[in-house]
Amino acid sequence: MPRSTLYKRLRLLVYLGYALVFALALFRLAHEYFRTEELARAEGRLSLYRSTVEAELERFSHLTHVLAQDSFVTAALSQSATATLNIRLADFARRAGLDAIYLMQPDGRTIAASNYATAHSFVEQNYGFRPYFQDALNGQQGRFYAIGATTGAPGYFIADPVRREDGSVQGVIAIKIDLSTLAQNWRASGENVLLADQAGVVLLASNPAWQYQTLSPLPADIRRQIEAVRQFPGQPLTPLDWQPGQTQRVTIAGAKYLHLTGETNVHGWQLHYFATDDRALARAGLVTSVALVFLGAGVGVLLLRRNRRIRAALFRSESEENKLRTANARLAQEITVRREAEQQLRRTQSELERTSRLAALGQVAASVTHELGQPIAAMRNHLAAAQMLNTNSEPLVGNISSLVARMEGITRQLKFFARSGEAEFEPVDLGAALNAVLDLVEPNRAEIAAEIVANVPPDPAMIRGSRLRVEQVLTNLLRNALDAVEGEDAPKVELTLTRTAETIALEIRDNGHGLGAATLADLQEPFVTTRESGRGMGLGLAISAQIVKEHGGTLEARNGERRRGAVFCLSFPTPDQSEVT
Repeated sequence: MPRSTLYKRLRLLVYLGYALVFALALFRLAHEYFRTEELARAEGRLSLYRSTVEAELERFSHLTHVLAQDSFVTAALSQSATATLNIRLADFARRAGLDAIYLMQPDGRTIAASNYATAHSFVEQNYGFRPYFQDALNGQQGRFYAIGATTGAPGYFIADPVRREDGSVQGVIAIKIDLSTLAQNWRASGENVLLADQAGVVLLASNPAWQYQTLSPLPADIRRQIEAVRQFPGQPLTPLDWQPGQTQRVTIAGAKYLHLTGETNVHGWQLHYFATDDRALARAGLVTSVALVFLGAGVGVLLLRRNRRIRAALFRSESEENKLRTANARLAQEITVRREAEQQLRRTQSELERTSRLAALGQVAASVTHELGQPIAAMRNHLAAAQMLNTNSEPLVGNISSLVARMEGITRQLKFFARSGEAEFEPVDLGAALNAVLDLVEPNRAEIAAEIVANVPPDPAMIRGSRLRVEQVLTNLLRNALDAVEGEDAPKVELTLTRTAETIALEIRDNGHGLGAATLADLQEPFVTTRESGRGMGLGLAISAQIVKEHGGTLEARNGERRRGAVFCLSFPTPDQSEVT
């Protein structure tokens, strides 16, 4: 191998190494920057959840003190007048949204309760072993989280002493608060949160599998204390499968998260918030890719300028040779031959470039042939089946029409990219397009046994646009909705088509996991998605939004009621009558 060629290859490898080092360094810096942004956002979410937990724990903290002053409560302890108190406590619990309100004697026996008429009544039950009862009996407000000894349902207990006129304690009034709605709200928001007590036992979690597990193995004395007060009866309290890492990272059951913790002002409980850095990775990759593109463009410009300088130097050299040509005829002839050779080389290079383009065009044609081959083969199979069975051909015609429409769509896309200018718009019935898309996504619906309710008026809903591109938007939104309800107990997607004098609108509502904290602007960014890994690249909504914008319409999205499910609203301007006739 010539030494000059070897030198050029080595220099190319050095340049590629520099580019690789630059890309890695830029990706790391960008990822660290975007990760910092994700951590800041996570800090805000953690602070919000911590405030919510503290507010829930303190919401009824005054109620037991007020109830302890109630004359009916003191009368029940001194005169055993419990019948009226039971009804009164049941009304208080119903109005306040509490699980239970109950009154105990100093020996721990319950003499009145709001759930006196239920199968799990607290009346005649003894809760003297509970820490909250002991604290209240000693004259202090008692608080405790535990699984109910009678109902088996977890709750947060608050108790206050009921005093005589001389200040001595004659009983204890207590309430039970259901905190499970906090975990349900965490789960509905699509975020990973858990609340652990001072011993490290998970009290509440967005993932039900984490509840009543421990963040670390419990010491023997702590476990004996928990068993003595029957705080978590029937729960093994096994350690959670997690490994805390460095730089605010943690691995839970093999999944990696960003990890933030915050301590509540009540009991010193720890609130743990887990966030993924997938968004930071995607944005860092996009920044690195754009930077590499600009770097490549800059190198190309430098090479182009270098070639121009070389050609200018060559031109000056040729001018000097032309001056010497008059003195030496043989040298002039050699120069002429050289120029002809250069022209031949240029023609050869032009032919080579043309051949390369034809080869690329051949590859595109092969791809299109491959795409059209499958629908054509399906058409032939349907025709052969009809000829052999001699059955009713109407369903067959419908199947073949669908396949032909697909082939026309493929060729129409090729024509779209081949010519300049915008696609021609024509009258399109939005209701008919929606029905066609419903047939297209039927296999997706059947696979997850989802219910699709279509509220489509029988009258045509005409708009101006490209039917193929409108169906592309409808297909993307419907498939996103079906993906969102997958795994739900009763998956359902509801479609509502409405028409006014100004707009024709379609609302797509599902009962899936919802958008969480994401907005439509976030979801329209390339490579951003709420699906799990491997279920999409995050380009569908970005493309759909662009198509809707080209049609003069709007695309909006929001979470459903109580942050359950998602609602996408697609609207197009109502055309003039002259435009649809």
